[in-house]
Amino acid sequence: MKSIIEAAFDEEVAFLKALVRVPSDNPPGDCAAHAETAAALLEAMGFAVERHPVPEPFVRQHGMRSVTNLIVRHVFGTGKGPVIALNAHGDVVPPGEGWTADPYGAEERGGAIYGRGVAVSKSDFATYAYALKALVASGQPLDGTVELHLTYDEEAGGFVGPKWLIEQGLSKPDLAFSAGFSYAITTAHNGVLHLEIVVRGRQAHAAMPETGVDALEHTVPILQALYAERHRLDATVSGQKGIGSPKLTVGLISGGINTNVVPDRIMLRLDRRLIPEEVGLDVEAALVKLIEDAAPKAPGLEVEVRRIMLAEPLRPLPGVEKLVDAVRTHATAVLGVPVEPTGVPLYTDARHYAAAGIPTILYGAGPRSILEANAHAADEHLKLSDLKAATEVVALALADLLKAG
Repeated sequence: MKSIIEAAFDEEVAFLKALVRVPSDNPPGDCAAHAETAAALLEAMGFAVERHPVPEPFVRQHGMRSVTNLIVRHVFGTGKGPVIALNAHGDVVPPGEGWTADPYGAEERGGAIYGRGVAVSKSDFATYAYALKALVASGQPLDGTVELHLTYDEEAGGFVGPKWLIEQGLSKPDLAFSAGFSYAITTAHNGVLHLEIVVRGRQAHAAMPETGVDALEHTVPILQALYAERHRLDATVSGQKGIGSPKLTVGLISGGINTNVVPDRIMLRLDRRLIPEEVGLDVEAALVKLIEDAAPKAPGLEVEVRRIMLAEPLRPLPGVEKLVDAVRTHATAVLGVPVEPTGVPLYTDARHYAAAGIPTILYGAGPRSILEANAHAADEHLKLSDLKAATEVVALALADLLKAG
């Protein structure tokens, strides 16, 4: 397998660079053009590519403009063996400031490629496609199906990506890999709850504030309660390695009319990270109660809380150990260091597969941490050695999982 991957590696690097050079920022989430580029590249490799455009009203409902999800299916042997999905996302966060390279230039220097999305997770378009290509070329007696699920809304929650593919009955995998990094096998991750809190009062002249209802003043005790809850959560620690404590952040606040006007409306956006031991609906109910209890009971004051998004954590399912064992054996051998299962305090598309009862892990191309890759930061990059190693590991693990009886 190693020699096959080595022989095609320059082609794999060119494939990844071509993907980085097509912007697919989310927001705004206009990703159909990138999907067409990816589909054309995959077809040039000899794969049959299914294009699954998501209806525009549903896309816009989730804050995006265009999404076309791609599926590649390859059947080995009789096809009676397991169906294994490999999912990576092509939408990326906007590049932001501070780059020393063109975010869309796919510049190669110091043994790495620089560009937005090169690590998270356009890299795994390449990892998974070239692992499958190597598997086909190896001619091993295998049985089952490998599917590439290349989707475009991870940064918006995955609801019109993997979740949509599964709910539409377009795929029914038995096992799933989701995009990850090379030096750990992720079996659990946090969930997230986003809430919007709107505090409504009544405007008045600043010379006579007592004639209005100051929405900002009445927001203060709500904020105090939320920050007290943030510190209380520090005492709770997940039993899953790598997860840590639940987190609470007020990430956005807006309101007011002018300096000389009593503010009549304040809006807060809240991010609450859920550890795998928590249930999202229970956390939401408790948080809404905390907000309502903290809000002053003042005449003319209204407090509204609404959910923006709820993503449940990824929890290990029975059967996930089969994936872990297949990857761990080969990753440790290829990389020369122990590669073990762990959790991460992020949330990803992997949860949609697990929610459908599919044992799922995260594993793909990347360094030891998101910080090391500068993922979601300036100068995001990927070492070519990590890309090659991950491609080999995924191919070898798939071969073990698909070995004919």
